Amino acid sequence: MAFIVDLSVTLKPGMRGISVEPAYTKERDGWNATNWSIYSHAGTHVDAKIHFGVAPTTIDTVPLESFCGPAWVAHIPDVQPSQVLGPGDLGPVAENVEPGDCLLLATGWSRHIDDSGVYRDRLPRIGTALARWLVGAGVKLVGVEGPSIAAVHDIRELTEIHTILLEAGVTICEGLCNLDRLGERTFFMALPLKLHQGDGSPVRAIAIEGYAPSLGSGPSAAPR
Repeated sequence: MAFIVDLSVTLKPGMRGISVEPAYTKERDGWNATNWSIYSHAGTHVDAKIHFGVAPTTIDTVPLESFCGPAWVAHIPDVQPSQVLGPGDLGPVAENVEPGDCLLLATGWSRHIDDSGVYRDRLPRIGTALARWLVGAGVKLVGVEGPSIAAVHDIRELTEIHTILLEAGVTICEGLCNLDRLGERTFFMALPLKLHQGDGSPVRAIAIEGYAPSLGSGPSAAPR
């Protein structure tokens, strides 16, 4: 039986790029409502090509098919801080990936989310060889547990890895969690807010375990 796994971190006050203020209260106005200020790349999020200037494409113009589909999950145990991930780290999943598949890198890094000095500053990242491998394999979307696919304090690396993937049309989803709860094959979905001319957007990312049809083949399709 299919079941849903939530792969999104909870956005809350105190997180980088998040602030919340009351707008209305039940006692004063008759209902509760809040004003949220959210950085476009806060929490679990996706990037648009305009984020690194590789094209003028904004998040509201990207086809929804780019954010969902059958996914392989590469479980990569014992990842070290600041480790550069290469094609060899994907294990047997690398032999199964087909053009149009999504690929999620389950490193367990989300366990450090409450320690920004580790989670953000020492994240394992996608190396140049792996980025080019993803493009060559025709991967549609790559998802990682760290807040970025590359070292956030190295603008050269940050620009290079994002550019390789975004120029090739690979959707980038960062800040995932709970990937350890997934099997090797799943159906992934991470839909962004429809932000006008947005450079990225937070998403509610989920995996549907036990159900991974190709897009358009309908619910009767069996996982492959």
